[in-house]
Amino acid sequence: MSHDVKANLIFNPKWDDTVAHRTIIKWNTTWLFNLNSTKYTRAKSMYQIMIWNFWVPEKVKWLWEDAIQFKSLSPEEQRAYKWILSFLIFLDSIQTVNLPNFNDYITAPEVNLILSIQAYQEAIHSQSYATILETVVPSDLRDEIYYFWRSDKHLLERNEFIWWIYQDFINNPTEENLFRWIIWNFLLESIYFYNWFAFFDTLASQTKMVATDRMINYIRRDELTHVTIFANIIKDIKKEFPHIYNEWIIKDMMWVAVDQEIKWSKHILWNRIIWMSEESVENYTRWLANGRLAMLWITPLYPNIITNPFKHLEALQDNNSEKWNFFESTVTNYTQSSSMKWSWDF
Repeated sequence: MSHDVKANLIFNPKWDDTVAHRTIIKWNTTWLFNLNSTKYTRAKSMYQIMIWNFWVPEKVKWLWEDAIQFKSLSPEEQRAYKWILSFLIFLDSIQTVNLPNFNDYITAPEVNLILSIQAYQEAIHSQSYATILETVVPSDLRDEIYYFWRSDKHLLERNEFIWWIYQDFINNPTEENLFRWIIWNFLLESIYFYNWFAFFDTLASQTKMVATDRMINYIRRDELTHVTIFANIIKDIKKEFPHIYNEWIIKDMMWVAVDQEIKWSKHILWNRIIWMSEESVENYTRWLANGRLAMLWITPLYPNIITNPFKHLEALQDNNSEKWNFFESTVTNYTQSSSMKWSWDF
């Protein structure tokens, strides 16, 4: 039987903050952010990386050059550029709204803190897309891009599917729906962005829309930390609440996510973007899924897919020599985090 779960109190003076008893969900604390007394120490490292990686869209220069170049893109490239932005705008918009609701059910203050930073980063991403549209895309196309889902049933179906899993828990807050909510956050952050990041990398590899790709690089750097956050939450659930954890649900939801991503890519790319064939996108999505499941110590869904078909794009994904351990549940930023001498342990 799946029991109901309740949102956190804002303040609970009758409880205590004993670290030894703390759990990732379903625990009562005072809700005081005593960050010198933490259980999930990895959240401290993640906090440092996320803060140190702070950026704003204004950091990216020369977008005006992309505005000139946009006019010379092929019709297929222009179409993909616009509709991919439309989907990315939705993903970051819904996460900005979703994460505060999700945070109400996490009962570890140190994890609450990094989820709050994530919500802020999602808002920055939304601002980034607005900056791209304002600078690169002709003004008469902007509303069409924002609201493409109103005229394209395929995108509307994708958006509604994502929204409904989140909304279903809010309407019916059971343990099983909470687990599905957590898994879908992981899938959104770990699967749904990356074909589209690869599209911008593909253009940049041909010296097209290079400033846009630079913006995407900053967004990707943030998203990889978000993947790690949710991978760790899932593993905490498995350890602390084995009756809630369900590997079958994870695999089933991953299969759905991969299927949706492949269908959407065929609809958007039409097999007409150089170096992004239907086969390469399918294999990349499945390769990505295998790697994401490996983060959770789950065997691959697609054991025959063992290589990254977009490996030639890796040099473009190296953001100022900031190296990410792509499929591990830790994030390492050798350039920045290794030089940080401060922590929560003042």
